Amino acid sequence: MSLSVSANLAASLIAAPIMVPSLAGTLSLIFRRRRRALAAGISIVSSLLQLAIAALLLARALHSPPTPYAMGNWPAPFGIVLVLDQLAAWMLLLTAIVGLAVASHAALTGLDRKGWNFHPIFQFQLLGLNGAFLTGDLFNLFVFFEVLLIASYGLILHGQGARRLTSGVQYIVVNLTGSTLFLIALGILYGVTGTLNMADMAQRGAALVPGDRGLFEAGGLLLIAVFALKAALLPLHLWLPRAYSSAAPAVAALFAIMTKVGAYSIIRTAPLIFGDEAGAILLPAALGTIALGFLGMLAARGLRDMAAFGLIGSTGTLLVAIALFDADGLSAALYYLPHTTIAAAMLFLTVDLVVRWRGMEGDAIVPTPRFAGSALLAFLFLTAGVALAGLPPLSGFLGKLLILDATIATPLAPWIWGTILVTSLLAVVALARAGSTVFWKHDASPPRPEGREAPNLAEALPALFLLAALVALTVLAGPATRLTRSTAAQVLDTPLTLHAVLGEPAPGDAR
Repeated sequence: MSLSVSANLAASLIAAPIMVPSLAGTLSLIFRRRRRALAAGISIVSSLLQLAIAALLLARALHSPPTPYAMGNWPAPFGIVLVLDQLAAWMLLLTAIVGLAVASHAALTGLDRKGWNFHPIFQFQLLGLNGAFLTGDLFNLFVFFEVLLIASYGLILHGQGARRLTSGVQYIVVNLTGSTLFLIALGILYGVTGTLNMADMAQRGAALVPGDRGLFEAGGLLLIAVFALKAALLPLHLWLPRAYSSAAPAVAALFAIMTKVGAYSIIRTAPLIFGDEAGAILLPAALGTIALGFLGMLAARGLRDMAAFGLIGSTGTLLVAIALFDADGLSAALYYLPHTTIAAAMLFLTVDLVVRWRGMEGDAIVPTPRFAGSALLAFLFLTAGVALAGLPPLSGFLGKLLILDATIATPLAPWIWGTILVTSLLAVVALARAGSTVFWKHDASPPRPEGREAPNLAEALPALFLLAALVALTVLAGPATRLTRSTAAQVLDTPLTLHAVLGEPAPGDAR
């Protein structure tokens, strides 16, 4: 009896990444006006709790097959099912790390005091992200997409301003278009297969007659296009630079993981449901995305624009590995994915500190007077730049080596190697130009007046926390790559997922 209760409690923990931010968002909404400090404390404690839960779930996922959790005890494919596997747990841990850094940064810098509802919206953003990583069916993937997008609409407008309003409207229009296409794709897939549970759809899709197979693949490719839009893949990237550069940098740091939701969805759906047909389309687009992103970094005239284009370029590098749809490519992608997310988030937080501490309006890459704290910011900018460009000794160098090694056998290997190596050089040049201009060159203006308040060095703690995460990913590269290899093998093992979620083997499975 006690073993049964213990097993039920362990299974219920799968729902905790959804329930905790939901409760924290509600509580922080209650206290947002009269007790702002309490609301911020609730948000930070919730983020810490989510980090602990994600670590526990990852430890569990490493020693067990994919584990379904049926909401309301309705079994798959009829009810709402959450599925915990190594991929979902890996993404939950990454979300918790970035979420804790952003929540702390917002509280320390006073960003959360520029509007009433930052922390409630922030927690519901985490709710949408966690739900998207755990859900086992496509309709609830759409639902959690909408939750995180609605929350992102509020966050992108936080702090107000004409520029944020304009880019926010454009961001909303683009994502509403993507949501409409998502629904159309779901309608096509449901009409053909009669289900939206991902495991059940994989089983039914493999048994379709040739006449229905074409429509099934068309719906799948439309779904991949929606995920490519979320990941800002060329030519569907136009919304990201302006939206991310006009948002508060701390918000953009959280949004660094939103592009990875699109990449995650491609990883989740393509092997399980659609096979590897999307690879031929994704790979050229990913190469173009890399070139566009790092050329944009070189041309950027503002620090936030540079960080936004760097995020695009690094996401393109990630999608090159994903587009291989094999064990080596997926393993390399899963190692590089947390690196690029944390590095981009760290760069955005550092840019926010530069804007706040140097005592001038805007984020233009121009020489500035000496300012207090510039040595610390120069160090953070240097390490964030080294990480984003993929230079040694940080984990980006190892991630890019893994990706290059995984692509050796592909026909496009010369193009992949040339693109990644050349654009890495462009990133180094762009970041070196920006860093030397902001931190080494000084104009003739007088330094900041002595009477002005010195910067609060505690504001740099979240960025240092993200740097520590990058160092840990580098030092623990051996265990991390073993984890990513195991995760890649599990993702590509379709019969294992079918058996775990549906409770029966998948006879006659073509893949």
